[in-house]
Amino acid sequence: MDLKAGSRWTSAVSDVEVVVVKAPDEGLALSCGGAEMLPHGSEKSGGAVEAGLDAEIAVGKRYADVAGDVELLVTKGGTGSLKVGDEVLDIKAAKPLPSSD
Repeated sequence: MDLKAGSRWTSAVSDVEVVVVKAPDEGLALSCGGAEMLPHGSEKSGGAVEAGLDAEIAVGKRYADVAGDVELLVTKGGTGSLKVGDEVLDIKAAKPLPSSD
């Protein structure tokens, strides 16, 4: 799978859609709910979200891996944990603002 910044992906098993904000040079497997994600506009293959990978994905949130190599922006929310390879992505924490004191 060729993840590039700006590319759009849709889940094969739920309503989740994402835009890649940041991605490494090497190809990675991006999945949602246990099924590989499809390029935006592709026809869904059907199926169901795997048990244990049924987290609610919030629209407008950024999801990233621990190392910070991959970052996704959710454009359409739904059910199904986002994964890159074997790592489940979490909501990216906001950076603290500097003190005004």
